[in-house]
Amino acid sequence: MVIRGGFARLCFQIASFAVRIGSMMVLARLLDPKDFGLVGMVTALTSVLDLFRDFGLSSAAIHNRNVTEDQSSTLFWINMLVGLTLSLLLMAVSPLIVGIYHEPQLRWVTIALASVFVINAAGIQHSVLLERQMRFTALAWMNMLCLVISTAVGITMAFRGFGYWALIGMTIANPIVSTTALWLMTRWIPGKPKSNVGMRSMMRFGGTVTLNGLVVYIAYNFEKVLLGRFWGAEAVGIYGRAYQLNSIPTDNLNSAVGSVAFRALCEVRDEPGRFRHTS
Repeated sequence: MVIRGGFARLCFQIASFAVRIGSMMVLARLLDPKDFGLVGMVTALTSVLDLFRDFGLSSAAIHNRNVTEDQSSTLFWINMLVGLTLSLLLMAVSPLIVGIYHEPQLRWVTIALASVFVINAAGIQHSVLLERQMRFTALAWMNMLCLVISTAVGITMAFRGFGYWALIGMTIANPIVSTTALWLMTRWIPGKPKSNVGMRSMMRFGGTVTLNGLVVYIAYNFEKVLLGRFWGAEAVGIYGRAYQLNSIPTDNLNSAVGSVAFRALCEVRDEPGRFRHTS
């Protein structure tokens, strides 16, 4: 099952690479570098907040051998609370982002992209459920569907002259399709949140994962914030496209192997012989 799931994820990543490169080429012809830069200025900051969207609780739920229904439901509502908090926080600091970059358009760009946190939060535990069941093939097909639909939305909006809003539409369409598909695939409806259901160890594990991700993100992305502050939207747009072309292959490979390997190793972590063989 692990090998089949890994193969499915690898096939998806190859197809994803082709779609992303193709869409980048089309959008680069339809939009100006400044359009990419305006969205890139905001996503450089929203990606930091994205590290806190589930506080590492999805990894904690996958890592735990046994997760009860009450724990899953409580995690769902924690995710929703965190997602709503991040959305409101981003909306509140939108004037500050405008002040940092001196780009008035960024206020509405920021407000629009803030909705992604709530939409993503609604599907996190449903995705965890599929990963715990090792339904990697289903996840791969779902991710491909999301990519194709969101790309079609972005290209269509760009053809119709929406400018940078085409990139925003593409960004928002992906989690909408993903969350909808996850609910339909799992058919799981969360219950009411409960206290004293053993969340402390998950919070501790999730906090460690989040802190590690934050350090790595700052190391690899802080230069985008500085570029936007001192050189403007066009410089961020050009740099962002070049950076994405360079990172897509490695990102695809890490994504294909990482999630499958993490779940597989969690299953055998208490069996040293099988763990060494699997790793």
